[in-house]
Amino acid sequence: MKVIIINSVVDYGSTGKIVRDLYDELKNEGNEVKMVYGRHEPKDLVDTFDISDRFSSMIHLGMSRFFGGHGLHSNKATKNLIAYIESFNPDLIHLHNLHGYYLNVPMLFDFLNKRPDIKIVWTLHDCWAFSGSSAYFSFDGCQKWDDGCVICNNTSTYPKTIAKGKQERNFKWKKDKFTQINDMVIVTPSDWLKDLTEKTFLKKYPIKRIYNGFDTNVFNPAEKVNTDKKIILGVSNIWEKRKGLDDFIKLNELISDEYQIMLIGLSEKQIKELPSNIIGIERTDNIEELVSLYSSAYVYLNLSVEETLGMTTIESIACGTPVIVYNQTAVPEVVNDCVGFVVEAGDVKQLWSLIENTDFDGYNSDELREYGLKFDKKNMVNNYINTYKQLLGENDESNSTRRI
Repeated sequence: MKVIIINSVVDYGSTGKIVRDLYDELKNEGNEVKMVYGRHEPKDLVDTFDISDRFSSMIHLGMSRFFGGHGLHSNKATKNLIAYIESFNPDLIHLHNLHGYYLNVPMLFDFLNKRPDIKIVWTLHDCWAFSGSSAYFSFDGCQKWDDGCVICNNTSTYPKTIAKGKQERNFKWKKDKFTQINDMVIVTPSDWLKDLTEKTFLKKYPIKRIYNGFDTNVFNPAEKVNTDKKIILGVSNIWEKRKGLDDFIKLNELISDEYQIMLIGLSEKQIKELPSNIIGIERTDNIEELVSLYSSAYVYLNLSVEETLGMTTIESIACGTPVIVYNQTAVPEVVNDCVGFVVEAGDVKQLWSLIENTDFDGYNSDELREYGLKFDKKNMVNNYINTYKQLLGENDESNSTRRI
């Protein structure tokens, strides 16, 4: 099997790690695999192809920001990609994030439409594919819904634009281009996003849910760091309003001296602006440090109101720490009574009452760990490879894996 995986990044962030995990297993099975990216150099360049044009990407960003043209530029980079695909001649292409200022998306889909021999799997990590503007629109909502979110109420979120009037145009070309492929399977990382996608123009395709996975040999209970206070932990790659930063600050005004809030992934500016008694830490690539903090926390909070899954929540559970999440989008999907609580979004008083009146030290770490193992990356990768084989007509039912 010859496979090309296309994503904005490799090895960087959650989607970049997924790309690497898929590559590793496919190679282990003896397949030919290439990874194409447009931003951030991978840790290992073997079997990678960088199609980015730095100047073109900057132009693309500017055209997106001022004229609402996200996904409509980077022509040279896309021509390079098409030439690379033709040269490698894959059996299957696995698409991930096509947004990111590095691809002319209609140009790519026009080419794929002319190559019906190439099967397509497309993992949607957000809602950009069927939105007039934003990658996430649940928090702000839409003014119009017609087989997708046509006009977002807020265009200042990624990919940011001041050209609000271009949303109907953008929605039209997405609907036209994304529905012209014959053999394509859509994958979502949660049932919530699957249900949403089934209400859009992409409903013409098979839509499968495959949970994202991570290395549970790395994310497991570690030796706890001794702390004077009970740590209430929050982790995010980017902290913004939809991620619940404001609610953590409100919670900080309620908690007693027995507790302390710790937030990981903040910018230097955000750390300076925090109340002095909140511990703020910048984003870390030191996994051992992150696992230690997960394991040492009294409780983990995910106060985001917009997530297509919420991997930090599951990482905490796998490290033996119980969680509390808001009842919004996909996050409640991964929480049951054995691992924590789901509370009303924005009700910080209820949140504090729950923390104050619950013995989180009494949770069974073995049960938490066992639950977290369901999200091991091996399950994710095997489910994807089975999807590839089914699409190519090569699936052997005797090798099928348990779906979670």
